[in-house]
Amino acid sequence: MDDIFGKVGTSQTLSQKIERKIEEAIRNKRLIPGAKLPSEKELCESFAVSRTALREALRRLSARGLIEIKKGSGMYVSEIKIEDAIKSLNLYYDLKFDSNLIRQIIEVRRIFEPEICKLAAVNRSDEDLLLLKSNIDELEKCDPDNTQLEVDLINRFHMNLAKATSNPIVIISLEPIYSLLPRMRNMIYANVEGEKEYTLRLQKEIYEAVIKNDGDKAYKSSVELLERNMQIYDRYFK
Repeated sequence: MDDIFGKVGTSQTLSQKIERKIEEAIRNKRLIPGAKLPSEKELCESFAVSRTALREALRRLSARGLIEIKKGSGMYVSEIKIEDAIKSLNLYYDLKFDSNLIRQIIEVRRIFEPEICKLAAVNRSDEDLLLLKSNIDELEKCDPDNTQLEVDLINRFHMNLAKATSNPIVIISLEPIYSLLPRMRNMIYANVEGEKEYTLRLQKEIYEAVIKNDGDKAYKSSVELLERNMQIYDRYFK
């Protein structure tokens, strides 16, 4: 591993150079998930740097989730999970949440969600259908005064559609957006009479299309639902 943990020189910030070199090795899969890194002493000798510079680089790598430091055991390349990527995007959207972000999210959903419904109609399993049906039944029976539960159920329906595609990239990309839907829909329900019924009707249409593997119908119903969302935004938030 001398080519990975070789001397880094002194012309720039050492900790940044160390961080970059280890990150490149991880990205290029020369250091694989679960691999144990050399000790601090060995790394200092290999990089020809001080322990202070090394520890700063390791601290940043750990904060970014690229390595895991286990007390009494050593340092290991982290297993990168879907949940980690989703958490980072969730934080970004939470910090940026405002009326402008709402429009941007509706626009993104309009681009991707009809295709997601179409793919779900092809790839869905019997278990996916049971989850979607359960979502609709619970929404239909939900106490109209319990707005929070209503929006949670609507959100769950869309997340389950994404999962029904059997494509993990779809889940990574859309789940952080769906996590914001309860906040967005609370605003809508606070202003629009009958919005639950409109949403429920279109969710039922999407569900029936997914049962029949009718991707085109699922696509069309999804487009109608999202265009309605944009109309509501333009009416109350533009």
